[in-house]
Amino acid sequence: MGTRARRLWTFGLGVLFLVYVAAAFVPLGSTTVTAAFAEWPTALAAGVAGLSLLLASRRWAATGADRDAHVDGADGPAALRHLGFAALAWCAGGVTHGLTRLFSSSSVLSLTLGDLFALAALPLFVVGFTRFAPWPGGLRTAMRHITDSYVCAAAVFSVVWLLLFSPLYEELGEGAGFLGFALVYPVADIVVLCLLVPLVFMSPHSTRRAVLLAIGALIVIAGSDMIGALTRLTGVPIAGGVEHPIKFLGFALLGALPWLIEHRPGADPRRITGRGLYRFAPELAAVGAVAVAAVVLTVAGVRLSGVAPVLPLAAGTAVIVLLVRVLGMLEENATLARMVRNREGHFHELARNSGDVILILDRDGGVFYVSPGTAEAFGYRLDDVLAAPVTALIHPEDLARTKAVTDLFTERGSQGVHLRLRVRAADGTWRHTESTASLYEQPGEPDRLLVTTRDISAQVALQDEVEHLTFHDGVTGLPNRAYLEERASDVLAHRAISEEPTEDIAVIFLDLDGFTSVNDSAGHVRGDHLLGQAARRLRAEVDSNATLARWGGDEFAVLVEGVPRAQRVVDLAERLGRVIASEPFQVADRDIMLTASTGVAFAEPTTDSGELLRNADVAMTRAKERGAGHVEVYAAHMHDMVVSRLELQIRLREALANGDFFLEYQPVVDLGTSQVTSVEALVRWDRDGEAVGPDAFLGAAEESGLIVPLGEWILREACEKVAVWRLSDWDIGLSVNLSVKQVLSPRFMETVAGVLAETGLSSDVLTLEVDEEVLLDDGGEAVQRLAELRELGVRLAIDDYGMGYASLAHLRRLSVDAIKIDPSFIADLGRDDTVTLLTHTIIQLGRDLGVQVVAEGIERPEQLEQLRAMGCDHGQGFLVARPMPASGVESLVGGEAGANL
Repeated sequence: MGTRARRLWTFGLGVLFLVYVAAAFVPLGSTTVTAAFAEWPTALAAGVAGLSLLLASRRWAATGADRDAHVDGADGPAALRHLGFAALAWCAGGVTHGLTRLFSSSSVLSLTLGDLFALAALPLFVVGFTRFAPWPGGLRTAMRHITDSYVCAAAVFSVVWLLLFSPLYEELGEGAGFLGFALVYPVADIVVLCLLVPLVFMSPHSTRRAVLLAIGALIVIAGSDMIGALTRLTGVPIAGGVEHPIKFLGFALLGALPWLIEHRPGADPRRITGRGLYRFAPELAAVGAVAVAAVVLTVAGVRLSGVAPVLPLAAGTAVIVLLVRVLGMLEENATLARMVRNREGHFHELARNSGDVILILDRDGGVFYVSPGTAEAFGYRLDDVLAAPVTALIHPEDLARTKAVTDLFTERGSQGVHLRLRVRAADGTWRHTESTASLYEQPGEPDRLLVTTRDISAQVALQDEVEHLTFHDGVTGLPNRAYLEERASDVLAHRAISEEPTEDIAVIFLDLDGFTSVNDSAGHVRGDHLLGQAARRLRAEVDSNATLARWGGDEFAVLVEGVPRAQRVVDLAERLGRVIASEPFQVADRDIMLTASTGVAFAEPTTDSGELLRNADVAMTRAKERGAGHVEVYAAHMHDMVVSRLELQIRLREALANGDFFLEYQPVVDLGTSQVTSVEALVRWDRDGEAVGPDAFLGAAEESGLIVPLGEWILREACEKVAVWRLSDWDIGLSVNLSVKQVLSPRFMETVAGVLAETGLSSDVLTLEVDEEVLLDDGGEAVQRLAELRELGVRLAIDDYGMGYASLAHLRRLSVDAIKIDPSFIADLGRDDTVTLLTHTIIQLGRDLGVQVVAEGIERPEQLEQLRAMGCDHGQGFLVARPMPASGVESLVGGEAGANL
């Protein structure tokens, strides 16, 4: 409706009202025109008002004209709909009254069906009014509002009673009982007005105009009801029935309400009312009404006959003092409210400058307030956060933890709730947060939650990294020993308490054969690179039901769970060994072939994790003893073997300390002249009076590292003996065996040079024998150290040549003085044509290279004759001479050379 049309309608209603008022002074018989028409015009106005409000309600709902009111919690279409129903109830009451007057002559001093319709309109009006001006939040605030409204209504009714109805009560005498029926309308109107008038001050600014028009219409209607009640009691229309035009005006205002305020913005908030909430409106209304009632009642009490003036004066002054006390309480309340507002200001300032996210949440999780830091912390815009409940941002798996927060509303505890939740950020990632939620109570507001949230994603990431480093290997990225031990313990514990049939649980230990020499020669960095390659190969072979870990050094372990058949575990162990040996590893610019020794152990019903892992380690050790690339399944006797091995290593250390080792010497002779040219020093162990050969203890000495000090003792002892022999004009050489571990020991060069210097033995007399595997040292450190020995003048020999470890290309890496043919070739000499041809080739190769060739293991005369025929220069073996103590060598050499020893 345009402004012009609105003005025309307002002018037309005004004219109609004035005409209606004027008709109250136009006589018609014994009454007036207005009294003659009675309720019919007002009923018509109420009906038109009801239809107008219902039509406007539908328009507002369709066009969304009250969207601003919705933001403030109001509901315009619902308000107009209920006000329309109230107007139609008044219409029904007026029509019923009119019909009753036409067809019935019952007393007016009784409640009729029309009165019930009119009274029913008041609750409908209250409902519609509170859709424009919502009730104050919280049960406590609502109760305070109702009690204040009751005090106000009682005070107003006291004044109205004293001024208007008290004289009529005295005139009625015995008929004073009918006064109650006449007072129904005034009392109901006073109660409703006292209940709703404070809501005007508390209403949102977007609906303030509608609220003022509605309450104005109700005041006009209430005034009409007051005049009507007096008319009922006196039986004479007051001012010619002027209550009818007044009620007509009230209905006209009510019907015109939506058209007068449509498309007009609400009033701007004033400073005294803040954001539209004048907190003390009910209290002020009650105090004002009580003050007026106190004055009126006091004055009236003084003027009453038969009552001593001192009594009403005392009562009145007491009420006034009570009012002063109430005003003082209001002042205190205002001070507290100001303190609350200051606290709110400080809170918002703190929230604005805090690095944490601060939220105030409604009971359903809706966001009432959010600090500005949310945008920086989680990347959301303010509108995005306010649009949906905060529970929509919480990880579904963490929602169950929020129940403790909802319990705060029922338990109302003072202690907050601490939570760790995952929250979705604007970029879709899940952030780890630490939150504290506590109950947030504000006067006049519903209970809410105050939530302080801190992003701890960086802290959680650091904890995860620390945990990863704690339980994972830094070289291979695999789980480490600690993780595997804990996992094995958990798996076995779960099996122990499980009532269901369980499948096999096993552990596989895998050791890289030959890795130690690679690591010592190429360096730890390249060794770690090789371990990383091995880990990738193994990981590709392991299924999801197995856990691959690096046990330590060059050892890997696999925990296998839920295997239906034991053979599958063994098959997996064999596959792991094959994948290691399948192709060479790339280390620097070289290809290195490795094999793996593998041990398997199965968990028995009573086996604990420590025992299971130990058994697998024992099986791996046994596999390594059998030779490179073997797979061994743990058996009970293996543990005894390991224990024996450890005991053997302990006894070897004691033997070295106690001098229980001694040397024997095996002569090397010139096959052409049968003369002894040198001796090979061989170590023996005097164990409890029994001479034990090196095959029984050198492996254990190698594993324990005892081979280094033992080798130094052998070298020193042999050099001292041969030096003595050479002082007796006996031209004899000395051969001593070395292990790779001795060659790679830190002070190897200093040890050899020191022994030669101490014993006085010439360096060209000493021949150090090494196995072919020293030529496979990828880093070249062992070869380099042996080359440095040649610079000292020490001779070098390759022992057990021909076993297949080294090719001719490897032989070129180290210039040697002698080649010792492996005894296995000599054993098959003359029996196997291939071996015979290979032996002849090796001898010819040595002669071509100018290297001395020594045949080992000569035990039969035909072997000796064939070697002489092939041109082999030197030999040793049981046919020539067995290993013997130094005295035996002296006797042998003395008999042959006639030396005077």
